[in-house]
Amino acid sequence: MTSVLPQRVLSVRDGALLVEYDSLESVLSHFAALEQADLRGVHELIPAAKTILIRYDPWVVTGHEIARILRQTPAVEQQRAHIEPVLIDVVYSGDDIVDVANDLGVSIDELIQRHTQAEWRGAFVGFAPGFVYCVSNDPLFEVSRKATPRTRIPSGSVALASNFSAIYPRESPGGWQLIGRTDYNIWDLNRETPAAIQPGQYVRYRPVRELVKLTDGPPSASKLPETSDETPLLEIIRPGLQLVLQDMGRKGLAKLGVPPSGAADRYACRQANRTVGNPAGSAALEIVGGGAEFRTNTRGVICLLGAQGPASIISTSGETFPLQQGQPTPLEAGDHIKVGEITGGLRSYIAIRGGFALEPILASLATDTLSGIGPGSLRAGDRLPLMPLREDVNIHVVQPLDKSLTDLEATESASSDAVELDIVLGPRTDWFTEKAVEILTEQQWTVSSQVDRVGVRLEGELALERAVTCELPSEGAVTGAIQVPPSGQPVLFLPDHPVTGGYPVIGGVTEQHIDRLGQLTPGDVIRFRVSQPFTEY
Repeated sequence: MTSVLPQRVLSVRDGALLVEYDSLESVLSHFAALEQADLRGVHELIPAAKTILIRYDPWVVTGHEIARILRQTPAVEQQRAHIEPVLIDVVYSGDDIVDVANDLGVSIDELIQRHTQAEWRGAFVGFAPGFVYCVSNDPLFEVSRKATPRTRIPSGSVALASNFSAIYPRESPGGWQLIGRTDYNIWDLNRETPAAIQPGQYVRYRPVRELVKLTDGPPSASKLPETSDETPLLEIIRPGLQLVLQDMGRKGLAKLGVPPSGAADRYACRQANRTVGNPAGSAALEIVGGGAEFRTNTRGVICLLGAQGPASIISTSGETFPLQQGQPTPLEAGDHIKVGEITGGLRSYIAIRGGFALEPILASLATDTLSGIGPGSLRAGDRLPLMPLREDVNIHVVQPLDKSLTDLEATESASSDAVELDIVLGPRTDWFTEKAVEILTEQQWTVSSQVDRVGVRLEGELALERAVTCELPSEGAVTGAIQVPPSGQPVLFLPDHPVTGGYPVIGGVTEQHIDRLGQLTPGDVIRFRVSQPFTEY
């Protein structure tokens, strides 16, 4: 037993703390002890290079109580089972290999030689499922991330950042420096152990001239089942800009690299399900931007909720009925559902009584666009099987949503002058100048054209200047985090965000306003308002 204790415990947002340590070994030793301690009110522990992110229920336990318990919990010795080393073939032709070699002061040949001769070991999982941060015994590999992250990194890319090496399991955004590519299958849900590299496992890279195959990464983990005309189903006629299934996501799997995912506007998804009589956490269709159409071959009840816009139901006889927000609406076999272009907000949700007859992946039907877990984006012609209704169910006996329960602010968009977002400062507020913290809250920010389920890029007249300019070791992140890359223009994390990140987080949007992020559209103007200052517990 060792005497490892946290150096600092910092605020992240309500319900989240970041715990600092002096080394990766200290992190892993204390992480093992905290997992065994079964801490009251703690939902999740996410280890990283020199930190552990703790997500907890603030209604059960306070940040001060958790900090006290952390300092009273001694570390334990890590127990590592023997695992065979992994040998990975790499073509060293990455887009950044010349720049990396120049920055490190070595030739490309020496860079490749030292990368392949070093003894690498899996440390922790982060960013995305199967993305294992590996550390080596060679001090050469201190590599800065890119000033502006790429929006697309190919599957199988071998990359460096800080003192880590890792492989991108599938196409995704990222800020690491690319030195090569492999066809090694890093993450596969069909395997008993999906991740090919485990923490503690040794990894060796082998240079090759070409690879046997190059793919775009593992296919979506869940395919839609075969259906017949007798199967109760909803057919996709037009998907709009993006159409995915979402529920409340996958909780407690971040230490495996699995993002939380789930509905970007949880309130709208939950209330739509409640309105049709489903459990609040059931899956619903998440429609981006409108322009979606569906056809059903069965009777049922649906509810549309979220972003504003016209919607209607057209019967087989050609009659058109309005599909009103928040109202339970009966369906008959053959009905055609049309959701027009959205005029306020970004995402709408359609829930159907009984829900979808699909097998969950990792206990959820959520489509995770970053890691590829779930059914994937739905396309025209897809047929979603539905849970059948009993014949004696009267679909016309329904109760409308209680308007007194409707939080109109949950789906607020830029129809007002600016969307106000309450934030908690931290955990890296002290990495920025005092002026930058003032700019964060005094300046209005505009939502850029880069908006998806991973994050929202913001643009401001003045960038946020850092006081600490050194590389930040990767650490856990949460939905609502305000991450600041070297450009000084913030990124707001949404549900499919990376589990860990290497750019400092200056603050986090409070739980109360998280759903507003899912309704932000390009051109919207937002303003941050501090509800809790930077706190060291």
